[in-house]
Amino acid sequence: MRRLVLPLLCALAIAGVPAARGAEPQLVILDNDFLGPGGSNIQSVVPLLGRTDVMVLGFTVVTGDAWRDEEVAHLRRFLEIAGRTDIPVLPGAEMPLLRTQGEMRLWEARYGRIVWKGAWNAPRPGRTYHPDDPKLVPPLPEGAPAAAPAPAEDAVAFLIRSVRTHPHQVTIIAAGPMTDLALAIREAPDFAGLAKQLVFMGGLIDTNMGQVTGNADYNTDFNFVFDPEAAHIVLTAPWARITGIGNVSNGVVMTPELRARVGAAGSPAAANLAHFARNGMPFWDEIAAAVAVDPTLVTRDVPARMDVDLSTGPDYGRAHVWSDALAPHGGEQMVHVVQEVDTRRFLDGFLTAVGRLKH
Repeated sequence: MRRLVLPLLCALAIAGVPAARGAEPQLVILDNDFLGPGGSNIQSVVPLLGRTDVMVLGFTVVTGDAWRDEEVAHLRRFLEIAGRTDIPVLPGAEMPLLRTQGEMRLWEARYGRIVWKGAWNAPRPGRTYHPDDPKLVPPLPEGAPAAAPAPAEDAVAFLIRSVRTHPHQVTIIAAGPMTDLALAIREAPDFAGLAKQLVFMGGLIDTNMGQVTGNADYNTDFNFVFDPEAAHIVLTAPWARITGIGNVSNGVVMTPELRARVGAAGSPAAANLAHFARNGMPFWDEIAAAVAVDPTLVTRDVPARMDVDLSTGPDYGRAHVWSDALAPHGGEQMVHVVQEVDTRRFLDGFLTAVGRLKH
């Protein structure tokens, strides 16, 4: 154990992140679709970078809200601004396992329009959507990364290697579509069981009426809808513990006051976050990251068996939950579905973390 802990503490010291004497840092990997600049995807790194007891082994990047290569560029640029280029950025899956843009169009023609299609959004003025050109990286509003990307290990290989190197110690946070994790599970059946836990953003329940009475985008489970088969593979794998951040995250949103408080931290990273933040956008991915490293933020959860509808009907890609007594027990795992979080403490922690980014 000393051979494991000492190198980790040395790495923390090199990165300028203090660790408590005798304490082992929490090891995490955040897998996300890092659409930028600003917004929930990029902001999801803040609760991790701003804690002194967390060591981020790496960020793995999956196509979702945008194409993978564009997301990699946004994340690398933010890490430069935040002074954290010591953390590797690993490119992952460029496409969902099975779902295609053409198939989604056929589904929409039959069952109704999906508002947000991520990388498959249709081009329109004022936006950089390029659904038919996955390799394109448009000019970044925040500026291109200054350094050329270092040769990167594939995200799937990195995920597998990390949990095998640190068995039962690595928390996996999935804040985008689950393609990378599904590929890791298929390639290495021991992957899920070797992780400490999975915390994911997704699994919205009973949101159909919300699509009529509220924001249809915010009531669509994009992370599942974009790659339903991947979500099914992940939710039926033998994780030690799974925590799902779904409906609850819609109730905590960015406001002009919060943006001002973020910018007041005074660092280049804080200025970047404040400038590109989006008023009214929920803290979806930030809450998932924060709960992963501080589970006491959860004030109420409901354990339920969860899986994803893979039938080709109107519910394709939607989460379904059962009590243990009623579940079909076809492999679906128990998920702690978060119902309430300590919102004030989450926001206070987020602002504190912003203040700890490099000045």
